[in-house]
Amino acid sequence: MSSQDKRSVPTAGRRIRLSPGRKVAYTALLTALALIFSYVEAIVPVSVGIPGVKLGIANLVVLVALFTLDFRYAFAVNMIRILVNGLLFTGLFGALYSLAGGILSLLVMWLLSRTRLFSIVGISMAGGVAHNIGQLLVASFVISDLRIFSYLPVLMFSGIISGILIGFLAHYVLKSIRIVFKQEAIS
Repeated sequence: MSSQDKRSVPTAGRRIRLSPGRKVAYTALLTALALIFSYVEAIVPVSVGIPGVKLGIANLVVLVALFTLDFRYAFAVNMIRILVNGLLFTGLFGALYSLAGGILSLLVMWLLSRTRLFSIVGISMAGGVAHNIGQLLVASFVISDLRIFSYLPVLMFSGIISGILIGFLAHYVLKSIRIVFKQEAIS
């Protein structure tokens, strides 16, 4: 395996190879799917009795983009989803919280994926926790009170649990995507 192949091999397997036009189309498809997941989560909230706790199913799509394409495309999917979701459903403050959490989460997941030391489930868990930390940072700035961080243990626990669930889903989705692209390359 060449050094080029080793760099492009994340913990979940090789990145898919697409022409530039197909990458744009695939990115648009992932962005639309992330928006749909955000919408579904907005209208059918997973209520666990804890305020601010969500599954974060749109992060599944960001993980898929990160592991099948690269950081730039995953960043584009994440940013477009957050901004359009903010315009349509959550408003300015919702978008601001999502932006902080989404950017921090993606950066953490990208950095961990580059080390090739963690599984996709571990990377997803770290992303879930980082997302919640990013949102708490914005909340503490908006309300000018650091006591909001007393809620961190609850959000860390929820980030770990949702990260595990999303990570397992991403593992199986990536497996299926690679099978489809492998069969397409053969035919």
